[in-house]
Amino acid sequence: MTPTPRPPIQIAWVTSDLDATESTLTALLGARRWVRMPGVHFAPDACSYLGEPADFVADISLSYVGDMQLELIAPVRGRSLYDDFLRGGGPGLHHVCIEAEDPNDFEAMLNDAAGRGAPVVARGVMPGGMQFAYVSAPDAGIPYLEIAYIPAEIRSVFEYIKQEQR
Repeated sequence: MTPTPRPPIQIAWVTSDLDATESTLTALLGARRWVRMPGVHFAPDACSYLGEPADFVADISLSYVGDMQLELIAPVRGRSLYDDFLRGGGPGLHHVCIEAEDPNDFEAMLNDAAGRGAPVVARGVMPGGMQFAYVSAPDAGIPYLEIAYIPAEIRSVFEYIKQEQR
């Protein structure tokens, strides 16, 4: 059976220098305005990494080019898939994100990915109810694919950021 097409809604990079990455992506892709969220805490009661509770902080910056969200992630403290990626190979393209329609679809997508050889390596719930998970199939050239369920409260924040590009 062929899966339902799920086009990416986000491209994300991990960096140690938000200013430099924002500047370069603005020049290369035409992003106009970046919205920073400093010190985002991913707490152990809501996030896991490699099957263990995760406790880390990252600075996040968001922008849009058309309908495509651009995300920059700069690890600040604590072990995470972002910190391990940065230490393992330096800054760079980290993941693309696809969206689940609802929480049940989110779980079904994670199960489907695991069945196709891409198990969950990290997951969590953000304030506002956004669920995210990263699946990975590095032997197939897919370091990370993020699957996210984005509730209305978070979607309205993303729409605001998108409107700021005009």
